[in-house]
Amino acid sequence: MLADYFGVIGFMVIAAGFSWLVDHSPLSQRTLSRRMDEHRKQWMQHMAGRSVRIMDSQIIAGLQNGIAFFASTALLGIGAAFTLITALDPVMTAVADVPFLDTTSRIQWEVMSLGLLVIYAYAFFKFGWAYRLVNYSAMLLGATPDIARDNDATPEALRGAYRAGAMNVVAGRQFNRGLRALFLSIGYLAWIAGPFAQIGVTLIVASLLLSRQFFSPALAALSAGDDAMGGVAMPATEDRGDEV
Repeated sequence: MLADYFGVIGFMVIAAGFSWLVDHSPLSQRTLSRRMDEHRKQWMQHMAGRSVRIMDSQIIAGLQNGIAFFASTALLGIGAAFTLITALDPVMTAVADVPFLDTTSRIQWEVMSLGLLVIYAYAFFKFGWAYRLVNYSAMLLGATPDIARDNDATPEALRGAYRAGAMNVVAGRQFNRGLRALFLSIGYLAWIAGPFAQIGVTLIVASLLLSRQFFSPALAALSAGDDAMGGVAMPATEDRGDEV
């Protein structure tokens, strides 16, 4: 009986291992997501120095729209998974003649479909919470005092910028976890071809996600500016100490 759910167990182990490696392991500091967390904080620090923050508000609105899109996608996935649970008989009949698909156990299909529903529900919860946190980040952005007004980085302004940046980082991490659930659900869907196919496809998806976190061109792009500045000489500062 346990062998029938060997693929689900393997999926859970791979998903948990991937999450630990990206979020909690010593290597997590080298990921693309963590590097972008630093830029989120820098964004809010620079925001505090701008008296006009229309650009920052537009960026926040763009983030909200993206999160809302994926939340809607996860909600559609919940509906599709629930429909699959309630209409297993015609689905199993339709795929019965398809090669390499396992349609022998109705109970197994019910459990697998329920697991798919849980994955999409988890993703929807993460996207919904990320949307809420981005709203909070926008409020903290508006509450941050204006450093540019008096050209003095007061402690209150610095604390406001730090809070807004920290809230934005938390929102980004929640969004990343929801997106990760959607990606890994591709591997979970391979259960219709058997447990080994489910584990194999999940490993492929996890490997692709790991390569994007540690070896992607996007990660290299974050260091492109540092490489470009390596051979640029900074202009010399003139000594005006003898001027009256």
